[in-house]
Amino acid sequence: MLKITQQRGPASESVSLILEGRLGGLWVDELETCWRQLAMNSSGGSMVDVTGVTFVDAKGKALLIRIWEGGAEFRAAGCLTRCLVEEITKAGSSRVSRKGRWPGS
Repeated sequence: MLKITQQRGPASESVSLILEGRLGGLWVDELETCWRQLAMNSSGGSMVDVTGVTFVDAKGKALLIRIWEGGAEFRAAGCLTRCLVEEITKAGSSRVSRKGRWPGS
């Protein structure tokens, strides 16, 4: 199970996604749909809070890399999520430069 909470910044330009639970299986597709909608409707910065994530499968990690490549920043705390974010930012930076938007949008 994955809980996805959307929050808008004070000026409605920045958007945050707060993730809690397991990012795997069908939940990866759900997060991708949610992210695409936010990327299309947001002109400001984006932040993804993975502090509450307890598990990420390979498909979930690949999506988080694409989200980071699309310009999102990550918030993490604790060993698991900090290591995850470090891996994502290293993997993403070695593949492509960040464009600031979701690829293809």
